[in-house]
Amino acid sequence: MSSRRVVVFPSSVELGPVLAQLVCDRAQKALSAGRSQFSVGLSGGSLVSMLSKELPTLPGLDCSKWVVGFCDERVVPFDDPESTYGLYKNQLFSKINIPDEGILAIDPSLPVEQCAEDYAHKLNQVFPNEDVPVFDMLLLGMGPDGHTCSLFPGHALLQETQKIIAPISDSPKPPPCRVTMTLPVVNAARCVVFVSTGGSKAPVLKEVLEGGEGPALPAARVAPTQGELLWLVDEPASASLTLEVEKPGPGAKL
Repeated sequence: MSSRRVVVFPSSVELGPVLAQLVCDRAQKALSAGRSQFSVGLSGGSLVSMLSKELPTLPGLDCSKWVVGFCDERVVPFDDPESTYGLYKNQLFSKINIPDEGILAIDPSLPVEQCAEDYAHKLNQVFPNEDVPVFDMLLLGMGPDGHTCSLFPGHALLQETQKIIAPISDSPKPPPCRVTMTLPVVNAARCVVFVSTGGSKAPVLKEVLEGGEGPALPAARVAPTQGELLWLVDEPASASLTLEVEKPGPGAKL
């Protein structure tokens, strides 16, 4: 079971640079361990602007051996503002040297079921010897209902154990058609990092991290079997927590 760390920053302004440095450090760790690539899964939401602002400022950042996947994606054209790939392409990928073949995007022209199968095939090509792809790092967000990726409370996909990428056509949050990593893939990662900011997240963050009366929320089901689990949050989001947290000083590394 993963060892969980909860790290609290005064605000997202202090959190962003530490997150970017963490990604860079884990990339160097993966490559120095002899792996041919650093594999990272991205999520949308506030992570897009945070990573797009902070990653390009890191001195000497070399992304030429990175492989980027998406923890979930909306099945919409890339020029649609709901497209996570489209947002990253416009805001981040143009600023760093990830090779085009290292960016694993969905084919939004396909029906959602086929789109999921096609994306699973793309992952299998990048992770050819693994039944369940093992990403070096996954960056996740959490919705106010406790969902992560496109895994929503009470949804049947929470029980999926065979597929690595699953389609969802009835997302309670629009757009309805999406593809998402399943929990077996998320929990196989070497490092999973949640980023959660803002006071509106405080009640659900407390339930996810400290438990509640009902069934475990999707974000609470993330527990890498052999990897790290880090929650990077700001003080407003952590306001209701009673558990022990870390509060790093300026310039700290994780």
